[in-house]
Amino acid sequence: MKTNKVWFITGASKGMGLSLVKKLIEKGYSVAATSRKSVHLIDAVGHFDEQQFLPLEVDLTSEKSIREAFERTVAQFGKIDVLVNNAGYGIGGAVEELSQKEIKDSFDINVMAVIKTMQSAMPYFRRQRSGHIINISSIAGFAPGTGWAMYAATKYAVTGLSEVMAEDVKEFGVKVTVVAPGAFRTEFLEDSSLVLAEKKIDSYTAITASHEKYAAMNGTQIGNPEKLAQVFIDLTENPNPPVRLYLGSDAYKRATEKIRLLSEELESNKNISYSTDFN
Repeated sequence: MKTNKVWFITGASKGMGLSLVKKLIEKGYSVAATSRKSVHLIDAVGHFDEQQFLPLEVDLTSEKSIREAFERTVAQFGKIDVLVNNAGYGIGGAVEELSQKEIKDSFDINVMAVIKTMQSAMPYFRRQRSGHIINISSIAGFAPGTGWAMYAATKYAVTGLSEVMAEDVKEFGVKVTVVAPGAFRTEFLEDSSLVLAEKKIDSYTAITASHEKYAAMNGTQIGNPEKLAQVFIDLTENPNPPVRLYLGSDAYKRATEKIRLLSEELESNKNISYSTDFN
């Protein structure tokens, strides 16, 4: 396997992003990675070769900060081959419970940062007529769960964005894969990666039960982030990578059940669908 590709990874100081960075460094790839505080990223990665790894302190809500991070990456490594949009966080609560700030903040990181990084990456990818964008969505972006409406909204957005982006950029030799993981054993369900609505309405008992179920899952998730990191590497070596990829047996099962429900609902309402056509 060739290791001359240059990777750019957002949200890399913990979780899936950190597992991927460590795996790439171990295998000899050149890596630029972002975090809100570069010291956290440096501490998490540990000893590294400064010629191989570039830790970047980036504000993902700022176009300028993102653009400068790409410029520094190209200045050091000469190019960028793979962009991984990993930064993001979970947000739970009923739509009625969530404040406008909580909603906006989640979209700024989970969606707008993905758009901004792709906008910064594409001029490089177009010029070199190659590149691979890997956007991390979630199984919640296809088969969401009770109590996670706003998180699902952000991840549906990433999924739809990625599907069209894949069509829009293929003429340049650029590939796009949107990954929908299930539950992986990372810090995702801890307070540092999860926001719950500050304004809680006790009437939403089903949502409370759902949040308690997910909290109890922390530390026992079925997904192995080390294996996920290897899948990402293999994806970039695949000449025909999938546009959509569900990772984890739990994600596969939830997607399969959602497809069954969609098919049943589509067929049961077929006559209504056709009824709106001009005769």
